[in-house]
Amino acid sequence: MTELTLVSHHLCPYVQRAAIALLEKGVPFRRRMVDLAHKPEWFQALSPLGKVPLLLVEAPGLNQAVLFESSVICEYIEETAAGPKLHLTDALERARHRAWMEFGSAILGDVWLLETARDQDGYEEARRKIAAKFGRIEEVLGEGPFFAGSGFSLVDAVFAPIFRYFDLFDSLAGAAPFADLPRVTAWRRVLAGRPSVKAAVDADYPQRLRDFLVRHEAFLLKQMA
Repeated sequence: MTELTLVSHHLCPYVQRAAIALLEKGVPFRRRMVDLAHKPEWFQALSPLGKVPLLLVEAPGLNQAVLFESSVICEYIEETAAGPKLHLTDALERARHRAWMEFGSAILGDVWLLETARDQDGYEEARRKIAAKFGRIEEVLGEGPFFAGSGFSLVDAVFAPIFRYFDLFDSLAGAAPFADLPRVTAWRRVLAGRPSVKAAVDADYPQRLRDFLVRHEAFLLKQMA
C-alpha cells in the first residue's frame, strides 16, 4: 500500500492546495510540519527549492519518491487517486483551468505584499492589485457554486486558501478587495464551508497568521489600532 506524507508549514497556502486535493479524494496521508525559519537538515536534503509542500511517496519495494511544487503534487493526486475528478475531461478546459490556477499564484504574490506592507502606500498598492485581479475573475465566473459550476475542481483548491487570509484581514481593516464582486463573494462563502477547506489547516491558523503579522509589523495591524 502506498503511504503519503505531506511535508507542511502551518500557514503555507500551497500546502493547503495539496491537502484539499487529498481530502477531496479521500486519500489517507500524514502531515509532517517544518519550521521554515529553521529548516532541518533532513528537509533541506529532500527539498530542491527549500520550500513546502513536499509529498513523500512510499510504496513496498520502491525507494521513497519526493514530489515538490504544489501544482505537480495536485496533478499527481488527480492522476493516481480514486474519488471525484478535480480536473475537467476536455483538454482545452483543463488547460484553461491550469491557467487560472497560475493566476491564483499571482494573487498570492500580491497577498504577500499586502500582509507584509509596513506603510499605507504599500498596503494600498497591494490591495489595488488584488482588487484588479479579482475583478477579472468576476468576469469569468458562472452561476457557481464553484469555479466550474456544480463540481469542485483544483481551481477551487487554489483559491480557497487565498480567501482564508481575508477571514482575518477583514476583521482587522475591512480589507476585502472583492466586497463589491457578488460572484466572487458567493464563491468565497461556498468554499469557506467546504469540509476539505476547513480541514486543510489547524484550529490555531488565525492566531498563527496574526502572530505572523505582528512579527512583520504589518500595516494591517495599525489599521486595526
